[in-house]
Amino acid sequence: MTNTPYPPEAPKDCALCPRLVEYRRAVAAKEPDWFNGAVPSFGDETAELLIIGLAPGVTGANRTGRPFTGDWAGDLLYATIDKFGFSKGKFAASPDDGLKLTGAMITNAVRCVPPENKPVGAEINACRPFLLSRIEALPKLKVMLCLGKISHDSTVRALGLKLKDHPFGHGTRYEVNAGGRDYLLVSSYHCSRYNTNTGRLTAEMFEDVFAMAREAIG
Repeated sequence: MTNTPYPPEAPKDCALCPRLVEYRRAVAAKEPDWFNGAVPSFGDETAELLIIGLAPGVTGANRTGRPFTGDWAGDLLYATIDKFGFSKGKFAASPDDGLKLTGAMITNAVRCVPPENKPVGAEINACRPFLLSRIEALPKLKVMLCLGKISHDSTVRALGLKLKDHPFGHGTRYEVNAGGRDYLLVSSYHCSRYNTNTGRLTAEMFEDVFAMAREAIG
């Protein structure tokens, strides 16, 4: 883990990934009033908890411009965030709902919407410097909570750690040191509709991971 010249947030019109740019423009041609850009992180700049998702959903964050806002995954995520005391206000699936995160921030491993919600390896790699910069820009960060394997693996790599020593699993918990700072890295299955509908992830399982984060932060 080293300092990166990249800013914590990608420019809205980021052009690093040609396939994502093409897809973003195709969606914008059909839905010009949507956000249709690299979605910025949302939350508290003094966050002790950083929640790291996969990528914007086409009708969710790509539409609204706020992570996990406008799709089903956000309903579960924001309800759980509220339950563990990391937000104020009422989540109404809209960026103008007045919701504020307290002590937490949400970002994505890939900032632009990918076709079929599946970024390829080169796109994950290209976006990783933004993730690293986002981590380094949070002075009080203690816990990173990764949603899904892609998020977990990219975060491990961003921290300069080895995947073989930190394999993904639901409820995994690793105390790590990167860049001279100590962090707790916890991971969950992604809170997607598919995972919850199939029972791979239940609300109780999701809350168990948040409980780890809350306990570590205090």
